[in-house]
Amino acid sequence: MSDLVETVNRYLAIWNEADADKRAAAIAGLFTADAPYIDPLAAVAGHEGIAAVITGARDQFKGLSFELHGAVDTHHNIARFQWGLVTEAGAEPIAIGFDVAVTDEDGRIKGVYGFLDKLPAA
Repeated sequence: MSDLVETVNRYLAIWNEADADKRAAAIAGLFTADAPYIDPLAAVAGHEGIAAVITGARDQFKGLSFELHGAVDTHHNIARFQWGLVTEAGAEPIAIGFDVAVTDEDGRIKGVYGFLDKLPAA
């Protein structure tokens, strides 16, 4: 199960990576080639689609970061976890989401399915 916790930490680190080339390399290393990423605002598949969603979020929320909120719940090859979008470590999140990540037998993410629990004020 600790491998799945590490996978979640790597996943969140990708969302926080400022360098697009490093982010692309990390996506290629963590996700299967055709992995879908689906949440209420996006439905994409593959490394380029995932990179585009993350880049869009980073552009929209410059200077903010994603952090794990609470424990990662795991079983088999599935992890569910809550994250917050914060202005600084430990701050009250301006957005909160809940993601489920499914991995393959090699530990690579083969799908992420997200839900948004709190959106930024308009």
